[in-house]
Amino acid sequence: MSDDIQSRGPTRDASVVVARDSDGLVALLSAHFPRHDGEFLFLPGGRREDGESPEQCARRELLEEAGITAVVWRSLGSYAITLDSAARVHLFEATSLTCGPQQLTSAEADFKLSWWPMVDAVKAAVQGRFLLPAGPLALLLASE
Repeated sequence: MSDDIQSRGPTRDASVVVARDSDGLVALLSAHFPRHDGEFLFLPGGRREDGESPEQCARRELLEEAGITAVVWRSLGSYAITLDSAARVHLFEATSLTCGPQQLTSAEADFKLSWWPMVDAVKAAVQGRFLLPAGPLALLLASE
């Protein structure tokens, strides 16, 4: 997920997806974020568009950012983005995947998709390699 949740203020709900293939590998994205001086990992996700449910947002973001569609969806819960906002981040696990091309916007052009074993993805979260908290939380919930 891009860092736009924090840069534009928490006004709309967002969704984040842990996509796991048939071998249990997790789809992770990486990109360089100059404002934060480094390359970070993140899960597919982003802000909800008008009229979208949290799951519809998750499906759209997974397709756009990772080129992935999924048959099986499981909610991992949601949490408030900040104490001062009613906006929530909705976490999902997606399985039974079909992979295709990424559909990136110009702002997402450098998003790189890679597949990681869950244990390595969780280890990367513990090491602080994720910029935003939704990815590590979703990984921990999906790993149970």
